[in-house]
Amino acid sequence: MEERKIKIAIQKSGRLNEDSLKILKDCGISIENGIDQLKASARNFPLEVMYLRNGDIPQYLRDGVVDLAIVGENLLIEKGKDLQIVEKLGFSKCKVSLAVPKNTDFKSVKDLEGKRIATSYPNTVNEFLQRERINAELHIINGSVEIAPNIGLADAIVDIVSSGSTLFKNNLKEVISILNSEAVLVAPPQIEDEIRPIVERLKFRIQSVLKARDSKYVLLNAPNEKIDKIIELLPGMRSPTVLPLAEEGWSSIHTVINKDRFWEIIDELKVVGAEGILVCPIEKMVM
Repeated sequence: MEERKIKIAIQKSGRLNEDSLKILKDCGISIENGIDQLKASARNFPLEVMYLRNGDIPQYLRDGVVDLAIVGENLLIEKGKDLQIVEKLGFSKCKVSLAVPKNTDFKSVKDLEGKRIATSYPNTVNEFLQRERINAELHIINGSVEIAPNIGLADAIVDIVSSGSTLFKNNLKEVISILNSEAVLVAPPQIEDEIRPIVERLKFRIQSVLKARDSKYVLLNAPNEKIDKIIELLPGMRSPTVLPLAEEGWSSIHTVINKDRFWEIIDELKVVGAEGILVCPIEKMVM
């Protein structure tokens, strides 16, 4: 009996589309992707990709049109709180922020009382306003929200902020970050038993890729009398590998270091006597 394919939705275009396809590729999944296709099958994994409009994806998950999706966490907060996060993916990071014209004397959230706010995220903004006990008027805009203050439609906006360049170009300044967002792998409230094993296989591959992205493989040489001090500094996966060198009294130490603490640990290693430090990227990390 042929294994059923799982259907995964990703955004039709843009940065999230590119990053989603990249993580699938890094998981060893080859997508037969043609120009302007609405869907594409994997050659070596029971998976089919469907390219959908971002805002429609939560409903397609509920309706069973797709089994999984890669979307921004901000979309779930706005349209898909009933959906479950299978894995946070660590890319396409952004903020949903409140911005006002640069010449506005904005001191605190209380300055929003009675003001007009333009946004494409009404549910997110309403939750924020209720939490802060602020009464404001919402203008729901699908499109270029940032122009609303310039044309007199709103006193402030709430929109996605990545680099901040769009705000700068429209003479706006970010004053409050409402929430942080990243890409997430999501599923319906209930995953069908038939496809659960495939979902777990995909999740395992993704976790291996993400662990590798967050880590560096480090090789270094050290005099044997310094090994104990060096090992104390190394977090490692379990314990570092220590191998004798051809030169008597010296050993090679191999380990994995989290990239967030990488330079801090390297500096400490040099102080206690590590030499010839070699750093390599990790393609996959299977635990």
